[in-house]
This record gives sequence, structure tokens and C-alpha cells, in this order.
Amino acid sequence: MNEFANSADAPSVDTVGIVRKTRRRRVTAIAGLAAALIVAGGGTALATAVTSGSHAAKPAAATTATTATTATGNDATNVLLKDSKFPLEFAGLDLDFAKQLLLKSRLELGTVSKVDCGKDGKPGSVHAVDPHSPKTVSIGATINLTLCAG
Repeated sequence: MNEFANSADAPSVDTVGIVRKTRRRRVTAIAGLAAALIVAGGGTALATAVTSGSHAAKPAAATTATTATTATGNDATNVLLKDSKFPLEFAGLDLDFAKQLLLKSRLELGTVSKVDCGKDGKPGSVHAVDPHSPKTVSIGATINLTLCAG
């Protein structure tokens, strides 16, 4: 019996290798989580930039919208919601994205018309909105879009 008891080697445990493998898994998991957070944060920042616009809101008094308005610059494509700090920017969006932005902002789509933009605008993109900033609109308001014709 003594021959069998002393013949088997004691099992060896590679503790250094196990610790190294555990650290590698932990670092890989943390790196994956960090990458996921960066991607989610970038997507959120992009969505916020598209939804909110990149320009600071101009102070605006609560007024009723009129249909015959003129604007210059970016104001022609911005909609300012009442009690909002940033305007909704529609410049360059196609009709599908503009509808999504209106839906997300709880606004209604009014009439969609087309105008010749010449070489300034991309065909099918938003050229103007009505009513536009600096006028403010309430939730549920109807927004008319003017698109560039092809």
C-alpha cells in the first residue's frame, strides 16, 4: 500500500497564472464597459446636438405665431418651444428626420411646400420653418416646412 500512496505526485496549482488570467479578464471587462459608455455618450451627445441645435437660445417673449414672417440666417430653420433654452434646428434635415424631430418634440406637421433654393440647398432638405424663432410655440403647435426643390 505504501507504494501506491507515495507514487502519485501532488497536484500543482499555477497561482500566478490564475491571478494573471483573472486580471486579464477584469481589465478586458472594464475596457469593454468603458467603450460601451463612450459609444452611448457619443450617441447621446449627437442626438442632443441634432435635437437641441448647437446655438444658444435667444431670449424670446411669448407671442402668437403669424403666417407671414420673414427671417434671416439660422432663425428661418429654428423653432423655439416655450420654456425651452435651446431652439430646435431643422436646417438641412430631410422630411423623414424633420417629422421625427417634430414627433419627439410633440409638435404637429402642417403643410409641406417646396421652393427653388438654387445651389444653396440640398434637394429635399428643410429650407425654412414657420413659425420660426424668435417666436415661441407651445407643445402641440403646427409647424409648416419648406423644402428645397430638386
